[in-house]
Amino acid sequence: MRIGIDIRCLAEGKRTGVEEYTLALLSGLFKRCPENEYILFFNAWKKTPDFSWATKYPNVTVKMFHFPNKLLNFSLWYLRFPKLDTLVGGTDIFFLPNLNFAAVSHKTKLVVTAHDLSFELFPDTFSLKRRIWHFFIHFKRLVLSADRVMAVSESTKNDLIDYYGVPKEKITVIYSGIGEQFHTMSHNDTDLIRVQEKYHLPYRFILSLATLEPRKNIPALISAYDALQAQGHPTLSKYSLVIAGTRGWKYEETFAAIAHSPYKDKIILPGFIADEDKTALYNLASIFVYPSFYEGFGFPPLEAMACGVPVIASHSSSLPEIMGDAGILIDPYQPDELFQALKQTLLDPVLTDTLRKKSQVRAKNFRWEKTVQETISLFHSLI
Repeated sequence: MRIGIDIRCLAEGKRTGVEEYTLALLSGLFKRCPENEYILFFNAWKKTPDFSWATKYPNVTVKMFHFPNKLLNFSLWYLRFPKLDTLVGGTDIFFLPNLNFAAVSHKTKLVVTAHDLSFELFPDTFSLKRRIWHFFIHFKRLVLSADRVMAVSESTKNDLIDYYGVPKEKITVIYSGIGEQFHTMSHNDTDLIRVQEKYHLPYRFILSLATLEPRKNIPALISAYDALQAQGHPTLSKYSLVIAGTRGWKYEETFAAIAHSPYKDKIILPGFIADEDKTALYNLASIFVYPSFYEGFGFPPLEAMACGVPVIASHSSSLPEIMGDAGILIDPYQPDELFQALKQTLLDPVLTDTLRKKSQVRAKNFRWEKTVQETISLFHSLI
Protein backbone atom coordinates (compact mmCIF):
# COMPACT_ATOMS: atom_id res chain seq x y z
CA MET A 1 0.00 0.00 0.00
CA ARG A 2 0.99 3.60 -0.57
CA ILE A 3 0.03 5.51 2.56
CA GLY A 4 0.20 9.28 2.67
CA ILE A 5 0.53 10.85 6.12
CA ASP A 6 0.08 14.49 7.07
CA ILE A 7 2.85 15.48 9.51
CA ARG A 8 2.14 19.22 9.69
CA CYS A 9 1.22 18.71 13.35
CA LEU A 10 4.95 18.29 14.02
CA ALA A 11 5.82 21.76 12.69
CA GLU A 12 6.18 23.42 16.10
CA GLY A 13 8.63 20.85 17.39
CA LYS A 14 6.73 20.49 20.69
CA ARG A 15 6.15 17.20 22.51
CA THR A 16 2.55 17.55 23.60
CA GLY A 17 0.11 14.62 23.52
CA VAL A 18 -0.63 14.92 19.79
CA GLU A 19 3.05 15.09 18.85
CA GLU A 20 3.91 12.15 21.10
CA TYR A 21 1.07 10.17 19.55
CA THR A 22 2.16 10.98 15.99
CA LEU A 23 5.85 10.21 16.49
CA ALA A 24 5.25 6.95 18.37
CA LEU A 25 2.56 5.66 16.03
CA LEU A 26 4.41 6.48 12.83
CA SER A 27 7.70 5.01 14.02
CA GLY A 28 5.85 1.82 14.88
CA LEU A 29 4.12 1.70 11.49
CA PHE A 30 7.41 2.16 9.62
CA LYS A 31 9.06 -0.68 11.55
CA ARG A 32 6.14 -3.12 11.59
CA CYS A 33 5.16 -2.93 7.91
CA PRO A 34 8.23 -2.37 5.72
CA GLU A 35 6.25 -3.67 2.73
CA ASN A 36 4.15 -0.48 2.74
CA GLU A 37 5.35 2.75 1.22
CA TYR A 38 4.87 5.82 3.41
CA ILE A 39 4.85 9.30 1.90
CA LEU A 40 4.88 12.07 4.49
CA PHE A 41 3.34 15.42 3.59
CA PHE A 42 4.78 18.52 5.23
CA ASN A 43 4.34 22.19 4.49
CA ALA A 44 5.97 25.24 6.06
CA TRP A 45 6.80 28.61 4.56
CA LYS A 46 10.27 28.81 6.08
CA LYS A 47 10.83 25.95 8.50
CA THR A 48 12.72 22.83 7.49
CA PRO A 49 12.59 20.47 10.51
CA ASP A 50 14.85 17.48 10.99
CA PHE A 51 12.97 14.41 9.78
CA SER A 52 15.88 11.99 10.12
CA TRP A 53 13.77 9.96 12.58
CA ALA A 54 11.56 9.07 9.59
CA THR A 55 13.87 9.09 6.58
CA LYS A 56 16.14 6.48 8.18
CA TYR A 57 13.53 3.94 7.09
CA PRO A 58 13.93 2.86 3.43
CA ASN A 59 10.13 2.76 2.92
CA VAL A 60 9.61 6.40 3.98
CA THR A 61 9.76 9.53 1.83
CA VAL A 62 9.16 13.09 3.01
CA LYS A 63 7.49 15.41 0.50
CA MET A 64 8.23 18.92 1.72
CA PHE A 65 6.43 22.00 0.38
CA HIS A 66 6.86 25.69 1.13
CA PHE A 67 3.49 27.23 0.38
CA PRO A 68 2.44 30.14 2.60
CA ASN A 69 0.35 28.35 5.24
CA LYS A 70 -2.49 30.86 5.22
CA LEU A 71 -2.79 30.61 1.45
CA LEU A 72 -2.70 26.80 1.49
CA ASN A 73 -5.22 26.58 4.31
CA PHE A 74 -7.60 29.00 2.61
CA SER A 75 -7.38 27.05 -0.65
CA LEU A 76 -8.00 23.73 1.10
CA TRP A 77 -10.92 25.19 3.07
CA TYR A 78 -12.65 27.18 0.33
CA LEU A 79 -11.61 25.53 -2.96
CA ARG A 80 -10.94 21.99 -1.64
CA PHE A 81 -7.69 22.24 -3.62
CA PRO A 82 -4.97 21.04 -3.94
CA LYS A 83 -5.64 17.38 -3.23
CA LEU A 84 -2.97 16.35 -0.76
CA ASP A 85 -2.76 12.77 -2.00
CA THR A 86 -2.10 14.07 -5.52
CA LEU A 87 0.57 16.46 -4.25
CA VAL A 88 2.60 13.58 -2.85
CA GLY A 89 2.28 11.46 -5.97
CA GLY A 90 -0.89 9.46 -5.30
CA THR A 91 -1.81 7.20 -2.38
CA ASP A 92 -4.19 4.39 -1.50
CA ILE A 93 -4.81 5.87 1.96
CA PHE A 94 -4.22 9.35 3.32
CA PHE A 95 -3.91 9.56 7.11
CA LEU A 96 -4.33 12.65 9.29
CA PRO A 97 -3.02 11.92 12.82
CA ASN A 98 -4.56 15.22 13.96
CA LEU A 99 -7.18 17.67 12.71
CA ASN A 100 -5.98 20.03 9.99
CA PHE A 101 -7.07 21.66 6.74
CA ALA A 102 -7.17 18.87 4.17
CA ALA A 103 -8.67 17.70 0.89
CA VAL A 104 -8.08 14.40 -0.92
CA SER A 105 -9.30 12.93 -4.18
CA HIS A 106 -12.19 10.44 -4.27
CA LYS A 107 -9.94 7.52 -5.18
CA THR A 108 -8.05 7.84 -1.88
CA LYS A 109 -9.37 6.54 1.43
CA LEU A 110 -9.21 9.23 4.12
CA VAL A 111 -8.48 8.25 7.75
CA VAL A 112 -8.55 10.86 10.52
CA THR A 113 -7.62 10.55 14.20
CA ALA A 114 -9.96 12.34 16.60
CA HIS A 115 -8.19 13.02 19.90
CA ASP A 116 -10.96 15.01 21.57
CA LEU A 117 -13.59 17.70 21.05
CA SER A 118 -12.34 20.02 23.79
CA PHE A 119 -12.52 22.99 21.42
CA GLU A 120 -16.26 22.34 21.05
CA LEU A 121 -17.04 21.48 24.67
CA PHE A 122 -14.76 23.98 26.41
CA PRO A 123 -14.23 26.86 23.94
CA ASP A 124 -13.49 29.33 26.74
CA THR A 125 -10.28 27.45 27.52
CA PHE A 126 -8.87 28.32 24.07
CA SER A 127 -7.49 31.64 22.86
CA LEU A 128 -9.47 33.63 20.29
CA LYS A 129 -6.86 32.75 17.66
CA ARG A 130 -7.26 29.02 18.33
CA ARG A 131 -11.06 29.25 18.33
CA ILE A 132 -10.99 30.95 14.93
CA TRP A 133 -8.60 28.29 13.62
CA HIS A 134 -10.88 25.49 14.82
CA PHE A 135 -13.90 27.24 13.34
CA PHE A 136 -12.43 27.41 9.86
CA ILE A 137 -10.91 23.95 9.97
CA HIS A 138 -14.50 22.62 10.23
CA PHE A 139 -13.61 19.36 11.95
CA LYS A 140 -17.19 18.15 11.72
CA ARG A 141 -17.07 18.28 7.93
CA LEU A 142 -13.69 16.59 7.95
CA VAL A 143 -14.71 13.58 10.06
CA LEU A 144 -18.04 13.18 8.26
CA SER A 145 -16.21 13.07 4.91
CA ALA A 146 -13.57 10.62 6.16
CA ASP A 147 -13.80 6.94 5.29
CA ARG A 148 -12.80 6.02 8.84
CA VAL A 149 -12.27 7.96 12.07
CA MET A 150 -9.86 6.66 14.69
CA ALA A 151 -11.04 7.73 18.16
CA VAL A 152 -8.47 7.46 20.95
CA SER A 153 -11.14 6.51 23.52
CA GLU A 154 -14.76 5.46 23.85
CA SER A 155 -15.40 8.90 25.35
CA THR A 156 -14.17 10.60 22.17
CA LYS A 157 -16.20 8.18 20.06
CA ASN A 158 -19.36 9.08 21.99
CA ASP A 159 -18.62 12.80 21.58
CA LEU A 160 -18.25 12.34 17.80
CA ILE A 161 -21.62 10.59 17.67
CA ASP A 162 -23.42 12.99 20.01
CA TYR A 163 -22.06 16.32 18.75
CA TYR A 164 -21.27 15.63 15.09
CA GLY A 165 -23.62 12.81 14.21
CA VAL A 166 -20.81 10.61 12.90
CA PRO A 167 -22.19 7.11 12.19
CA LYS A 168 -20.83 4.75 14.84
CA GLU A 169 -19.84 2.17 12.22
CA LYS A 170 -17.43 4.74 10.76
CA ILE A 171 -15.56 5.12 14.07
CA THR A 172 -12.91 2.71 15.33
CA VAL A 173 -11.63 3.11 18.89
CA ILE A 174 -7.87 2.57 19.04
CA TYR A 175 -6.32 3.53 22.34
CA SER A 176 -3.05 5.41 22.36
CA GLY A 177 -0.07 3.85 24.09
CA ILE A 178 2.83 4.77 26.30
CA GLY A 179 6.48 3.98 25.79
CA GLU A 180 8.52 1.29 27.51
CA GLN A 181 10.60 4.02 29.14
CA PHE A 182 7.89 4.52 31.74
CA HIS A 183 8.56 1.99 34.49
CA THR A 184 9.41 1.73 38.17
CA MET A 185 13.01 2.56 39.00
CA SER A 186 15.29 1.24 41.69
CA HIS A 187 15.60 3.54 44.71
CA ASN A 188 19.36 3.39 44.14
CA ASP A 189 19.15 4.64 40.55
CA THR A 190 21.42 7.68 40.25
CA ASP A 191 19.04 9.19 37.68
CA LEU A 192 16.62 9.92 40.53
CA ILE A 193 19.21 12.07 42.28
CA ARG A 194 20.12 13.81 39.01
CA VAL A 195 16.51 14.79 38.25
CA GLN A 196 15.81 15.79 41.86
CA GLU A 197 18.80 18.14 41.83
CA LYS A 198 18.13 19.43 38.32
CA TYR A 199 14.60 20.61 39.15
CA HIS A 200 15.25 21.39 42.84
CA LEU A 201 12.63 18.91 44.01
CA PRO A 202 11.80 18.20 47.68
CA TYR A 203 12.03 14.78 49.30
CA ARG A 204 8.25 14.21 49.50
CA PHE A 205 5.84 15.78 47.08
CA ILE A 206 2.48 15.60 45.34
CA LEU A 207 2.94 15.90 41.58
CA SER A 208 0.87 17.30 38.74
CA LEU A 209 2.22 17.47 35.19
CA ALA A 210 0.18 19.38 32.63
CA THR A 211 0.11 22.50 30.49
CA LEU A 212 -0.89 25.36 32.77
CA GLU A 213 -4.26 26.29 31.27
CA PRO A 214 -7.86 26.47 32.56
CA ARG A 215 -8.93 23.04 31.27
CA LYS A 216 -6.36 21.32 33.50
CA ASN A 217 -8.09 22.70 36.62
CA ILE A 218 -4.89 23.33 38.58
CA PRO A 219 -6.47 25.97 40.89
CA ALA A 220 -8.69 23.19 42.31
CA LEU A 221 -5.56 21.21 43.16
CA ILE A 222 -4.05 24.24 44.89
CA SER A 223 -7.27 24.69 46.89
CA ALA A 224 -7.21 21.02 47.92
CA TYR A 225 -3.53 21.30 48.88
CA ASP A 226 -4.26 24.35 51.02
CA ALA A 227 -6.97 22.39 52.86
CA LEU A 228 -4.56 19.47 53.29
CA GLN A 229 -1.87 21.66 54.86
CA ALA A 230 -4.40 23.44 57.05
CA GLN A 231 -5.01 20.13 58.84
CA GLY A 232 -1.74 20.63 60.67
CA HIS A 233 -1.15 16.88 60.54
CA PRO A 234 2.54 16.04 61.12
CA THR A 235 2.58 13.58 58.21
CA LEU A 236 0.64 15.69 55.70
CA SER A 237 2.74 18.76 56.44
CA LYS A 238 5.81 16.96 55.08
CA TYR A 239 4.47 17.02 51.52
CA SER A 240 5.17 19.83 49.06
CA LEU A 241 3.21 20.38 45.84
CA VAL A 242 5.05 20.24 42.52
CA ILE A 243 3.16 21.64 39.52
CA ALA A 244 5.22 20.85 36.43
CA GLY A 245 4.52 21.90 32.85
CA THR A 246 4.73 24.81 30.47
CA ARG A 247 2.58 27.92 30.52
CA GLY A 248 -0.49 27.77 28.32
CA TRP A 249 -3.55 29.88 27.58
CA LYS A 250 -4.67 31.93 30.63
CA TYR A 251 -1.92 30.50 32.84
CA GLU A 252 -2.30 33.61 35.01
CA GLU A 253 -5.22 31.98 36.85
CA THR A 254 -2.92 29.28 38.17
CA PHE A 255 -0.26 31.79 39.25
CA ALA A 256 -2.90 33.90 40.99
CA ALA A 257 -4.11 30.84 42.93
CA ILE A 258 -0.53 30.14 44.02
CA ALA A 259 0.05 33.76 45.03
CA HIS A 260 -3.01 33.67 47.29
CA SER A 261 -2.09 30.34 48.88
CA PRO A 262 -0.92 30.60 52.51
CA TYR A 263 1.40 27.69 51.69
CA LYS A 264 2.88 29.14 48.49
CA ASP A 265 6.40 28.58 49.81
CA LYS A 266 5.76 24.82 49.55
CA ILE A 267 4.47 25.00 45.96
CA ILE A 268 7.18 24.39 43.38
CA LEU A 269 6.99 25.21 39.65
CA PRO A 270 9.85 23.46 37.80
CA GLY A 271 8.41 24.39 34.39
CA PHE A 272 9.10 22.31 31.29
CA ILE A 273 10.20 18.73 31.97
CA ALA A 274 12.53 17.17 29.40
CA ASP A 275 11.37 13.83 28.01
CA GLU A 276 14.41 12.02 29.37
CA ASP A 277 13.55 13.25 32.89
CA LYS A 278 9.86 12.32 33.07
CA THR A 279 10.25 8.72 34.24
CA ALA A 280 12.46 9.76 37.15
CA LEU A 281 10.09 12.62 38.01
CA TYR A 282 7.13 10.23 38.27
CA ASN A 283 9.15 7.78 40.35
CA LEU A 284 10.15 10.54 42.78
CA ALA A 285 6.52 11.57 43.36
CA SER A 286 4.49 10.23 46.27
CA ILE A 287 1.22 10.68 44.41
CA PHE A 288 0.13 12.02 41.01
CA VAL A 289 -2.93 14.27 40.59
CA TYR A 290 -4.74 15.09 37.35
CA PRO A 291 -7.97 17.06 38.02
CA SER A 292 -8.60 17.97 34.35
CA PHE A 293 -12.14 18.89 33.29
CA TYR A 294 -11.82 17.02 29.99
CA GLU A 295 -9.35 14.69 28.26
CA GLY A 296 -9.68 12.78 25.03
CA PHE A 297 -7.12 10.31 26.35
CA GLY A 298 -4.76 11.65 29.03
CA PHE A 299 -1.13 10.55 28.79
CA PRO A 300 0.32 11.82 32.12
CA PRO A 301 -1.92 9.74 34.44
CA LEU A 302 -1.15 6.61 32.45
CA GLU A 303 2.59 7.35 32.43
CA ALA A 304 2.50 7.85 36.20
CA MET A 305 0.62 4.56 36.63
CA ALA A 306 3.26 2.73 34.60
CA CYS A 307 5.83 4.11 37.04
CA GLY A 308 3.88 2.69 39.98
CA VAL A 309 2.63 6.02 41.30
CA PRO A 310 -0.82 6.23 42.95
CA VAL A 311 -3.06 8.43 40.78
CA ILE A 312 -6.00 10.67 41.58
CA ALA A 313 -7.85 11.97 38.53
CA SER A 314 -11.17 13.38 37.39
CA HIS A 315 -14.12 11.09 36.76
CA SER A 316 -14.83 13.05 33.55
CA SER A 317 -14.46 12.19 29.85
CA SER A 318 -11.97 9.40 29.04
CA LEU A 319 -10.12 9.20 32.34
CA PRO A 320 -12.35 6.55 33.99
CA GLU A 321 -11.96 4.13 31.06
CA ILE A 322 -8.20 4.70 30.99
CA MET A 323 -7.67 4.26 34.72
CA GLY A 324 -10.19 1.54 35.46
CA ASP A 325 -10.09 0.65 39.16
CA ALA A 326 -6.37 1.37 39.42
CA GLY A 327 -6.78 4.94 40.66
CA ILE A 328 -9.06 7.24 42.63
CA LEU A 329 -11.61 9.25 40.65
CA ILE A 330 -12.95 12.57 41.90
CA ASP A 331 -15.38 15.28 40.75
CA PRO A 332 -13.20 18.03 39.21
CA TYR A 333 -15.76 20.64 40.26
CA GLN A 334 -15.50 19.65 43.93
CA PRO A 335 -12.07 20.50 45.41
CA ASP A 336 -13.18 18.96 48.71
CA GLU A 337 -13.35 15.53 47.03
CA LEU A 338 -9.77 15.99 45.87
CA PHE A 339 -8.72 17.03 49.38
CA GLN A 340 -10.34 13.94 50.90
CA ALA A 341 -8.73 11.66 48.29
CA LEU A 342 -5.29 13.17 48.92
CA LYS A 343 -5.67 12.86 52.68
CA GLN A 344 -6.88 9.26 52.50
CA THR A 345 -4.13 8.15 50.13
CA LEU A 346 -1.25 9.87 51.91
CA LEU A 347 -2.30 8.53 55.32
CA ASP A 348 -3.13 4.97 54.29
CA PRO A 349 -0.04 2.94 53.30
CA VAL A 350 -2.15 -0.13 52.51
CA LEU A 351 -4.25 1.84 50.02
CA THR A 352 -1.12 3.39 48.55
CA ASP A 353 0.50 -0.01 48.03
CA THR A 354 -2.68 -1.40 46.45
CA LEU A 355 -2.89 1.51 44.02
CA ARG A 356 0.77 1.14 43.06
CA LYS A 357 0.32 -2.53 42.18
CA LYS A 358 -2.95 -2.02 40.31
CA SER A 359 -1.52 0.91 38.37
CA GLN A 360 1.38 -1.06 36.97
CA VAL A 361 -0.88 -3.90 35.86
CA ARG A 362 -3.39 -1.52 34.27
CA ALA A 363 -0.75 0.45 32.36
CA LYS A 364 0.43 -2.71 30.58
CA ASN A 365 -2.82 -2.67 28.59
CA PHE A 366 -1.72 0.50 26.80
CA ARG A 367 1.35 -0.14 24.69
CA TRP A 368 2.26 1.31 21.30
CA GLU A 369 2.72 -2.15 19.80
CA LYS A 370 -1.01 -2.76 20.25
CA THR A 371 -1.92 0.68 18.88
CA VAL A 372 0.25 0.11 15.81
CA GLN A 373 -1.17 -3.36 15.11
CA GLU A 374 -4.77 -2.15 15.35
CA THR A 375 -3.99 0.80 13.08
CA ILE A 376 -2.46 -1.51 10.49
CA SER A 377 -5.55 -3.72 10.64
CA LEU A 378 -7.75 -0.69 10.08
CA PHE A 379 -5.72 0.38 7.02
CA HIS A 380 -5.92 -3.13 5.53
CA SER A 381 -9.69 -3.24 6.08
CA LEU A 382 -10.09 -0.21 3.79
CA ILE A 383 -8.17 -1.65 0.85
